[in-house]
Amino acid sequence: MKVVISETKEELGTQAATLAAELIRKTIAEKGFANIILATGTSQFQTLEQLIREENIDWGKVTMFHLDEFIALPLAHAASFRKYLKERFLDKVPPLKAVHLINGEGNITAEIENLNSIISHHPIDVALVGIGENGHLAFNDPPADFENEKPYHVVNLDEPCRMQQMGEGWFGSLDEVPLQAISMTVKQIMKSEHIVCSVPDERKALAVRNSLTEEVSNIYPASILQNHAHCTFFLDKSSASLLPESVIA
Repeated sequence: MKVVISETKEELGTQAATLAAELIRKTIAEKGFANIILATGTSQFQTLEQLIREENIDWGKVTMFHLDEFIALPLAHAASFRKYLKERFLDKVPPLKAVHLINGEGNITAEIENLNSIISHHPIDVALVGIGENGHLAFNDPPADFENEKPYHVVNLDEPCRMQQMGEGWFGSLDEVPLQAISMTVKQIMKSEHIVCSVPDERKALAVRNSLTEEVSNIYPASILQNHAHCTFFLDKSSASLLPESVIA
């Protein structure tokens, strides 16, 4: 696992997206296609802004999945991650080979079964992820399930997670934040060939420290990334502010 620390969140986003783009291009050159995962939330703003500016990516050879979506949240809602990805990414790049957005409305069991079937035939080459203020990876809040073999599952959202969603401005009150979501499992994320983890902002500093310095534990879900062979953490000065010198060096 590598750790890259930038002066600003803008520089962080540029560096994370540059690496992601390089990996996508390389995968397409080698295999003729690439399967990717995109994350959402405010931590991904700068990374996605740079990714859409990257040149010489044949998006028509890319299949995209994403990490999570709230259950029973309408597509038109400001917090919808389907809406987020459509407006911040899909509408700004050429059409992809395929896009598999999580639909948290309707028959949840059928949706998960369908997604699990599709992704099982699309090994992930590059995953763009972030971590939550509570250390979650996707919506796998602590104590996270590290053992579920299926790609997607239903999760209950803990209060710190829901407070973060409200604090970021996606909801007007805690009561408005859904109690459940469909999330990619930890094991599925870890199957990705390459992981690019973007984590800006001081409010994530404790979660970053726990994820990078504590022993791997489901109490610190993102700590599992320590075990990944090709994971790069992109931080800014604020999110890296609690890290010991041994990690920064």
